[in-house]
Amino acid sequence: MKFATRVAACALIAAAFAAPAQAGQSCEDRPMTPAALNEAMGTGRMLMGELNDSGSDVVLIGRQGQDLSKYRVKYTHLGIAFRAAPNQPWRVYELLNECGTARSELWMDGLANFFLDDPFTLDSIMLVPPPRVAARLAEYLRSPALLHGLHEPKYNMVAYPFSTKYQNSNQWVLEVVAAAMASDVKVQNREQAQSWLKLAGYQPTELNIGPLTRLGGRIVKANIAFDDHPSALRFSDRINAATVDSITAFLRKRDEGWKIRELRGKR
Repeated sequence: MKFATRVAACALIAAAFAAPAQAGQSCEDRPMTPAALNEAMGTGRMLMGELNDSGSDVVLIGRQGQDLSKYRVKYTHLGIAFRAAPNQPWRVYELLNECGTARSELWMDGLANFFLDDPFTLDSIMLVPPPRVAARLAEYLRSPALLHGLHEPKYNMVAYPFSTKYQNSNQWVLEVVAAAMASDVKVQNREQAQSWLKLAGYQPTELNIGPLTRLGGRIVKANIAFDDHPSALRFSDRINAATVDSITAFLRKRDEGWKIRELRGKR
C-alpha cells in the first residue's frame, strides 16, 4: 500500500488543474489563478518556517477550508506534517475525498498543496505533540501499512466519530493520534482507537442540523450520510462529528504537553 502524492514543485500547477481531491470542499470546476497559487506557495513557505521552529518533526496542522462559523467551527481540515529528519522536506499526510464521490484516499502532500483547494482563509493552526507522542506518530508515519489499517475508504463529511461505517478527514487523524497516545493498550484498528477515545473523554462537536438540511444533503451530496448516527441524536437534530476544534479541545483537556498555536494567513 502507498500514499497518493502531490509533492513535486513542478507538479503544483498541474495539480491545480487536475480532478480535485478535497476535504469537504465544493466541486466547482474553477481554474487555479496565479494569485491563488502564489498565496498557497507563500503560505506554505511561512508554515515551513514555523514548523522548523516548532522543535518537533511531527506536527498536526489545520486549515479553514470553508466557512462553518454558523456551527461555531473555524478550522475544517486536519493533516499531519512530518519530516523524516531535520534536513528533509516537510510532507502533509491527510485523508482526502475524491470530488463528487463517497470515496477517500490517503495523500502525502507538499505544504503549498495543503492550501491549494480554495480555502476560505489562509489561517492555520499548529498542534505540536509532546516528545513521546511525536515519537509514536513518527513510527506510524514511517509505516504506511499501519496508517492504512486505520483508514476506511467510505467517506462521509459528517461521519459519526464512534462508528466505523464511514470516516472523514479529521476522524482519520484523530484515530491515528489516539493510537499514538494510547500508552496502556496497543491500538491496531479503528474499533480500538475509538474505544480508547471514549475512555479518554473525547467529545465530538455537536452540530444542530435539521431534517430538511439532512435530507437535502443526503440527496445531492454523495459524500454526506447520516445513517451511522444514533437515532436518538439524529432525530433530535444533533449531529456529532470530529472537527479540528473538538480535537484541539480534547488535546488541551488531556494536558499532556501539546503546544497549540494559531497562525494568521495573508490574502
